[in-house]
Amino acid sequence: MYSYIIGKVVEINIDHIVIENNGIGYLVYVSNPYEFVKGKEIKVYLYQYVKEDGLLLYGFKTNEEKEMFLKLILVKGIGCKTAIGILATGDVTSIISAIETGNVAYLKKIPGIGPKAAQQIILDLQGKFKNTTTTIINNNDLDEASEVLVALGYKKSEVDKVLAVLLNEKLDTNGYVKRALSLLVK
Repeated sequence: MYSYIIGKVVEINIDHIVIENNGIGYLVYVSNPYEFVKGKEIKVYLYQYVKEDGLLLYGFKTNEEKEMFLKLILVKGIGCKTAIGILATGDVTSIISAIETGNVAYLKKIPGIGPKAAQQIILDLQGKFKNTTTTIINNNDLDEASEVLVALGYKKSEVDKVLAVLLNEKLDTNGYVKRALSLLVK
């Protein structure tokens, strides 16, 4: 089993890259090959998939992407190709937010994911990102908004899920509270 590889990107294709390490070229399937730069030395985290007709390597820029991939392939009906496709459509934070908040609409936008697959992903993975969600929220305005919403009587778990959706928005405390309330009321 491989953990990662450090080497030079020698080829970029539509669904994979080739990394040269000690004179050997490794074909590695990645979510977005065009994020890599040809000729640049990089570190890629790997997952080795063994099947009847060969060995495949899937690569990830960060260990968080790899962990998300490993969780996704445990979901019934989600294989490696679908999981890498999910990672290609959004960043890990957005995907976690969608799963934790039960956002079926977000997941259905991903090619190859229908309503049943989206619901299965949420069913199997919701609640499995507790540590990730709490480490992501370290913004002072978000923390204050969280305290306000809990003081208003909302459960801390509900508040964390809603605020995780708002991570990419640049708001002040009042802005976060207003947006969170509009999501909590739905």
